[in-house]
Amino acid sequence: MPTLNLPVAGGKLVPYSTKPPRQFPAAKPPFNRIAYAAAHVVADPLAEVDPWLDAAIDWERTIGFRRHLWSLGLGVAEAMARRSAAWAWIGRRRSN
Repeated sequence: MPTLNLPVAGGKLVPYSTKPPRQFPAAKPPFNRIAYAAAHVVADPLAEVDPWLDAAIDWERTIGFRRHLWSLGLGVAEAMARRSAAWAWIGRRRSN
């Protein structure tokens, strides 16, 4: 499993080993309610942009994560994603 170096008190780094992913069964309809997940976009960590000024979104991974949520029977809270994107756009317009 991958190991990460995480900061702790005193400014030191301590290794943390992740555990294997857990398998959950897919939901079986019908539900009498819809559970929603806030599926935010996935950033592209290798993009050569200033994250304070521009967004570098990895759309393939974003859509892949949403498909995974849908396969579990979850709805994706699109309204929140659109609202967040709108506020980001307004913030960029104000700074120009």
